[in-house]
Amino acid sequence: PDGNGGIYPAMVKHGIISDMKARGIKYIHAFGVDNALVKPADPTFVGYCISSNADCGNKVLWKTSPGEKVGVVASKGGKPCIVEYSDISKEMSERRGADGRLVFGAGNICNHFYTIDFLENVVVPNLGNMYHVARKKIPHYDAEKKETVKPTANNGIKLESFIFDVFPLSVKMAVLDVERKDEFAPVKNPPGTDSDSPDTARMLFSNVAKDWLTKAGATLAGDMKSDLCEVHPLTSYNGEGLDQWKGKTVNCPFTV
Repeated sequence: PDGNGGIYPAMVKHGIISDMKARGIKYIHAFGVDNALVKPADPTFVGYCISSNADCGNKVLWKTSPGEKVGVVASKGGKPCIVEYSDISKEMSERRGADGRLVFGAGNICNHFYTIDFLENVVVPNLGNMYHVARKKIPHYDAEKKETVKPTANNGIKLESFIFDVFPLSVKMAVLDVERKDEFAPVKNPPGTDSDSPDTARMLFSNVAKDWLTKAGATLAGDMKSDLCEVHPLTSYNGEGLDQWKGKTVNCPFTV
């Protein structure tokens, strides 16, 4: 109800930060659960942030087009932040650098790094300053009609916060740009939808498995369009340890 930024006060309320400190945890990798290709505790991302001496980090994908509806990493007043796609001008969204890439193209995918010290000493003391006013259609109960009313127009105000609202508090933020095909298979729409559905995520997940075996030297055969190919996470985390498949033929679909 308070936006995904509610994770921070929830961690305080339930003693999560104190518990992690007591167990000697120094770093946190947080991410959205709706990405089938997310890499929990990604050593590349976490290691990059630690080696950069960052107190906060963000893994991003470069936008495929100016109109892609995703917030982007930017700097405002010398501080890192996320600018929502609805708040960026057409000129800014289409601006390109000398390399031809979008200048404001670092798309936010809710994949973040924090140090425990940053959360405890910087974020927690500023929790009361992170709310946004959001005008919403809020269902309510009509006592006279004895029914729930679902309004068609905004009738209320909610105070929301977002998980990236802490970015401007960072002294040194690290940003890592990764390959979309390897790390992003969102599930936001129902089955049968053309994009960001369980169907599209399953195909993207399957494609990664095929790619890993191919790079390991295997030859793929059978139903090459299958969306039921999988390299079990206990077999390989990121395509490593698959040398035994070199020179072998693997029929799709497969599970290894």
